[in-house]
Amino acid sequence: MIVKIAVIGAAALIVLGVIAMIISAIKSTMQGKQDFKRTAIMSVPFIAFAISYLVLDDIVKAAVMAAGFMMATMAVSIVLSGLRGTFKF
Repeated sequence: MIVKIAVIGAAALIVLGVIAMIISAIKSTMQGKQDFKRTAIMSVPFIAFAISYLVLDDIVKAAVMAAGFMMATMAVSIVLSGLRGTFKF
C-alpha cells in the first residue's frame, strides 16, 4: 500500500513540476524575457512522444521511439554544427 502511495506521489510531483515549467515559460515569453523559438524548441520531445504514441498506441514503445528520435536528431545536429564550423557557413 505504501509503495502505491509513494509512486502516485512521485508521479504527482513530476506532473506539478512540468506544469510549473510550462507556466514559467509562458510567463517569460509574454514578458519578453524569452524568445518564442527557444520556448517552442523545448516542446519537441513532448511532440515526438505524442506522435509516436498516436502511431504505435503503446506507451513503452512510444517512449523508446521518441528517445530514439531525439538521439538521432542530436547526432544529426552535432554533425551539421561541425560541418558548419568547419566550412564557415
